[in-house]
Amino acid sequence: MNWKKEPLGKICKTTSGGTPSRKNQSYYQNGTIPWVKSGELENNIITTSEEFITEEGLLNSSAKVFPAGTLLIALYGATIGKLAFLGIEASTNQAVCGIFQNEKVSLKYLYYYLLFQRPSLIKQGVGGAQPNISQAILKKTEVLYPDSIREQQRIVSNIEKLFSELDKAVDTLKTTKEQLAVYRQAVLKDAFDNAQAMCERFTPIEELLVTDRKGMSTGPFGTMLKKHEHKTTGVPMLGIENIDSGKFIDGNKIFVTPEKAAELKSFALKSGDIIISRSGTVGELCVVPPRMEGALLSTNLMRVSLDCQKVLPEYFIYLFQSKGIVLDQVKELCKGSTRIFLNQTILKQIQFPIPNVHEQLQIINTIESRLTFCDNIEKTVDTALAQADAMRQSILKQSFEGKI
Repeated sequence: MNWKKEPLGKICKTTSGGTPSRKNQSYYQNGTIPWVKSGELENNIITTSEEFITEEGLLNSSAKVFPAGTLLIALYGATIGKLAFLGIEASTNQAVCGIFQNEKVSLKYLYYYLLFQRPSLIKQGVGGAQPNISQAILKKTEVLYPDSIREQQRIVSNIEKLFSELDKAVDTLKTTKEQLAVYRQAVLKDAFDNAQAMCERFTPIEELLVTDRKGMSTGPFGTMLKKHEHKTTGVPMLGIENIDSGKFIDGNKIFVTPEKAAELKSFALKSGDIIISRSGTVGELCVVPPRMEGALLSTNLMRVSLDCQKVLPEYFIYLFQSKGIVLDQVKELCKGSTRIFLNQTILKQIQFPIPNVHEQLQIINTIESRLTFCDNIEKTVDTALAQADAMRQSILKQSFEGKI
């Protein structure tokens, strides 16, 4: 069996789409031509689109209609290298490149080969916050392939068989994670049902805060920190990405200069403060570790400084994570709004079951003794899921080396 290596541009024809001017609404109103954007490419078969354009829009732009069966690949931003097949005739925007049928390499083979090459394509992305690859880069991508279409089909068949088995294993792992989440909530519900029974009354947040400084605040308004003041080094500004399942996660997207940090000193954090997400996944929270002393609060977070003589941080975090206590109150207070969010006004209205510190400690110990094995299983599941992604790349690598 002979194997060949050629640039994609020599194997098949490729072309990207275009975007009719948004200033002319007649290009979009009552459109009948599917118009696919890069975000719609999810290793799938596309049978419809989020938007449609008119014949007029097609004629007055670089958009063009691709036939059903065309292989699509994304060229821009976070979607670089994502793939899909057209199940219908459709046009695309300029962030999507169409790869057409040819006599040398089956599109199914190219699909899996480009899936294998995606990490390499991402590395070649150029630009700022939204890097992209050009058609020139795509056309220069070397494709290794057997010169027999039948052998290509055999390789594709083996890949799909192995991927199918892997998908079943991944589905089982995801189901296990869902079951662990249900169990976790059951443990928290049981613990805080007991906590409520211990309390003569529920306590408002203001009675739980430190008194030597402002006990609660939200991050700075956008007017206080312009986008051009975001830096890649300096004083970190903590965000939602720093919180995961009650634990602090290192890694920051935004920094500011020491001078700007001095201007925003009222938003500086102290070790032991609790940061809480205000939007998105509302109520995600964790304790600020000592190494983050002096970091700044971002606008999508809220800071709470607790009096540890009244409430233990670990107890407060578990209490927030129990959906039947705090988050149910948040949802009720946000009723009528288009989204769930958290601010100081809402937090002040929430009532917390706070027994004495000794009883809080007992509740923490009970929760942790029951959740330890759950956490260990979850770590094992997460490791296996990560290994599944690596396994896919291994299957593809061996396939294109002729070993499978």
